[in-house]
Amino acid sequence: MAATQKSLRLTVYAPALVGGDGRTLAIVHGMERAVPGLRLAWTTSEKDDLIPLPHRDEWVAADRTDNGLPFLCNDDENRLVTLTGWENARGLAVDMTPHFEVHARLPQDETSIAAAADALEAVAEGARAIWGRVLADSVAEIVAQQFRHPGDEPHIPPKGLPSLKLSWDIPVPEIPHYLGWLNYWSAASARAIGFPDPARDAELLTRARRTVSGGWVVQLTDAPLDLDNPAHLDALKRAYERFPAIGGRDSP
Repeated sequence: MAATQKSLRLTVYAPALVGGDGRTLAIVHGMERAVPGLRLAWTTSEKDDLIPLPHRDEWVAADRTDNGLPFLCNDDENRLVTLTGWENARGLAVDMTPHFEVHARLPQDETSIAAAADALEAVAEGARAIWGRVLADSVAEIVAQQFRHPGDEPHIPPKGLPSLKLSWDIPVPEIPHYLGWLNYWSAASARAIGFPDPARDAELLTRARRTVSGGWVVQLTDAPLDLDNPAHLDALKRAYERFPAIGGRDSP
C-alpha cells in the first residue's frame, strides 16, 4: 500500500442500514462521480495486498460485514483513495440508537481539494446522512482533543477552541458533534442548529450550497483548514460562536 501521505478525512453519520436499501452502492457510485478519474475497484488482504474486484458492485451489495460498507480503494499508491463504513452501536446522542458511519480518505492535493465538496455531498446524500464533514489529518487530531472526557478537570482544548461534549451527552442525533472545513448538514441538522439565518450567515452562505435532499454543504475557508493560519483559526472560532448547539455546548 501507499507510503504516508497527507490526507483529507471525509466522514458522514447516517441512520443504520436496513437490509438491501441500496445506500452502499449509492455511496460508492457517488464518490466515483465526484472525484475525477476515481475507480474504487480493489480491496486489500490482511497483509495489505491489493485484491481486484471484477464484480465490485455485486460484491459490495452482498457484503454485510459489520452491517456496513466493505473496504474499497483505488490502485494508485501515489494518490491513494479509500472508502469504508460500519455500524456503530454507540449512537450519536443520548438515546444511543446505533448509526451507520462512512469514512473516506483522499490525498490532500489540488485535485482532491477541488473535488472535496462534491465528494462530501455525494457520500452524504448517498448515505442519507444526518451530518458529516471533511478535515485535514492535522486538524482532525486537534478536534479529538476538544472532547471533554469524564475526569477532565479542567478541560482546556488547544488553540482556544471550545470544549465539546461526548456523544452520550448530545441531546439529539441531528446536532453535529464538531465543525469541519467542509460540513454537511441534512435539512434536519440545519434546523437543529438554526442554519441558515440570512442576516447572521451572509458570509457562510457565500460558500454554501443546497443539496437535492434539502441539506447543505457549508465551507468555512477557501483552502482546507490550517489552524496554524490565524485567519483559519478565527473562522473556525467564529463558526463555533455562531452555532452554540454544535458539540452540545448550549445544553446543560
